Amino acid sequence: MRYTFDYTVQPDGTAALARAYGEEPILTLPEALPGPEGQLLPLARLGGYCFAGTVRDRMPGQLLRCGWDGEGRPVYAGPASKSEDLHPVAGNFLEEITLPASLREVGSCAFYNCRALRRMTVGDGPLAVGSDVFLNCFALTEVRVCAQPDAVTGLFAIVNNISSNLRAVFLPDGPEGDTAAVFRYPEYWEDIEETPAHILLHTFSGQGYHYRQCFRDGRLRCEEYDAIFAQGHGGDDPTYMALLCLDRLRYPWQLGEEAAGRYRVFLAQQGAAVAAALIRAQDREALGALLALNVLDGPALAAASAAAQQAGAAQSAALLADAEYRARPARPKRRYTFDDF
Repeated sequence: MRYTFDYTVQPDGTAALARAYGEEPILTLPEALPGPEGQLLPLARLGGYCFAGTVRDRMPGQLLRCGWDGEGRPVYAGPASKSEDLHPVAGNFLEEITLPASLREVGSCAFYNCRALRRMTVGDGPLAVGSDVFLNCFALTEVRVCAQPDAVTGLFAIVNNISSNLRAVFLPDGPEGDTAAVFRYPEYWEDIEETPAHILLHTFSGQGYHYRQCFRDGRLRCEEYDAIFAQGHGGDDPTYMALLCLDRLRYPWQLGEEAAGRYRVFLAQQGAAVAAALIRAQDREALGALLALNVLDGPALAAASAAAQQAGAAQSAALLADAEYRARPARPKRRYTFDDF
């Protein structure tokens, strides 16, 4: 059996996951788990500290256990036993996780101290999230949402529990399908100051907090999202903001002409830095998309080419060399007269 799951049966006939075990750091949770009478229980909840290195929140009710073989078939094993020597997919071991579309609630500290977790995939539908769910998940930089960008999702709950840089990728046809839209959420810091009158003042550094508020009833509001860029971004990392511009231009879901113009101007200003960042990340597909926008001038292309050569990125250097060649002004054709002969 590839994975083993501990879970409880909820009063509404769904399952709440308590723990996952396995030998692989990339985990896909099933949509349902087998009940004690052979019925399937939709997996609707992750218990508190479910994927934390140490479990501190014991779930009420009898703990059941099942295996999940490599062909996606559940194998019910009965009540959970502590006697088995199982390896938890938790803590620093967990690197990627795909949550089921049936999931509706994530308990507090569910991913506490999952420092190696870098990517999470979620489905559509609303999602309630407890406190400190992603505390110390420093490597988590991408959330893939298997839904249309205008669908009701749990993205609002997720991005508002992560204050660091986060990239949300919408994949309506599933993880292997085409990308419909990409939205970046810049890092921000919250400062709390107490006045002499014992009034707490909250201030935010960076626009990341405001980007995370562009939702209504669980749906992303693209127009509100794009309008924030015009309000200024002096406190944000310019390279990351330029990557935000690139993603919006590359996947222009509900992108207006005025907002697109602002993104192009800023991307042109930061073109060399963005190209260098993509070269370091070995993201040649994104580099090609950047070059296709024709926003990099001669000096930016030259700087990017130098960065590619310094990094030893031969394929990126070839892309940039071709872009430099195409950007050169055409030589005027020489006119000949009979006096030339």
